[in-house]
Amino acid sequence: MSYDAPGRADELTDELRARWNETIARAFDNQADRLKTRFFALDPGALRQPRRSDAVKWPGDPGKPAYCVGEEMARKLADWGLTGRRAVHLEYCEYQTVDATDSSGATRPKRVEVTTEFREYWTCVAIHDPDRVRAMATGVLGFEPTWEELYGAADPHALDPEAREIAFATTCAGHGNDRRLRAAGVPAQPTGRLNSERALFMTHPINGIDDLIYVVLFGAHAYCVGEGEARRRAAGDDVFSAFDVTHLACNHSDPTISLGTYDVVFEGRQAAIADPLGMYIRRPNLALFSYRGAPLPDDWVRFSRGIEGHHQRLVFGPPDDHEAFLDDITISVGASDEPLTGGYRLLRELEIGPYLLFGETDPIADDEWEVLAPAPAPIACNEPASCRSVRDLAARYEGEHA
Repeated sequence: MSYDAPGRADELTDELRARWNETIARAFDNQADRLKTRFFALDPGALRQPRRSDAVKWPGDPGKPAYCVGEEMARKLADWGLTGRRAVHLEYCEYQTVDATDSSGATRPKRVEVTTEFREYWTCVAIHDPDRVRAMATGVLGFEPTWEELYGAADPHALDPEAREIAFATTCAGHGNDRRLRAAGVPAQPTGRLNSERALFMTHPINGIDDLIYVVLFGAHAYCVGEGEARRRAAGDDVFSAFDVTHLACNHSDPTISLGTYDVVFEGRQAAIADPLGMYIRRPNLALFSYRGAPLPDDWVRFSRGIEGHHQRLVFGPPDDHEAFLDDITISVGASDEPLTGGYRLLRELEIGPYLLFGETDPIADDEWEVLAPAPAPIACNEPASCRSVRDLAARYEGEHA
């Protein structure tokens, strides 16, 4: 197994590439025992005559809040600055709206920064090559950050690798639900400004490669529903109900990944995540966006952090030296035209997803089928228990914006 840098955005040394592959292997090992299946290969080179697919993709806007509190409140929560980002940006996609002051002295949104980069990759580089991670940050931010801004330390080279990991995670990455980091006192979200005032890379604990591998593995099984002597293809409600993980059905990303993998495994195919492993942004339908009745200038839609087709970063909006602001852009959907005031409406027009590989078809043996009972009822994503945190957040928003 030799995965390259996500998006092939960086030139890695052989040692750093090996460290990145060790990170991926650890994430797989944490899931493999309880989700063991021959229908998934961690090494994409193990598949016979593999075909790459980009069919597994989904809208980048948060799905869960709309189920619970409706479309308009979902937009408000998702666009609620850092609070919204850390609470509801759960589709392997996070964004930050950057504000600026206009000629009248009013604070207005200037641009949206969208990232799908994994915290594990940035942390891996930060542990083993501080100079390289600072160069990566400089390319994203447009200025060279200090060591204190990146690590909270004057010289990360003087730290051992474990101390560098803790320092970088505390300042820029958060603990990512890693038990070692939590025990070391690393908070869930970073304390520094680089990845809170800006969207440097993803920080929410469930937007990680371990979660990606989990939902692929979960779908890579020969599930079926038994109906007498017959077997039928399982539906999403059947699969998620059978394993008591109905919450997976209530996002855009998780059911798309799991069921997209399951659809090909049901045919007897083996799946793998294509090299380079990453989460990639497809181009939006720019015809929906305009400025003063004209198409957006090319430099208002800036992709980076990846080769063509593998971009992991999008900066959307006027550059700093232009008089226009984000809300001067109009988005046209159906018969309505409205100003673009934040990232939520943009992300509804973006598709996010990894690239997967699927190998040749092999017959599924009778003892390989995992026979499930049919779901007792359709999964409801607006139930009070599952929506409690979203509704509490909405109540908090209304209280602060009364």
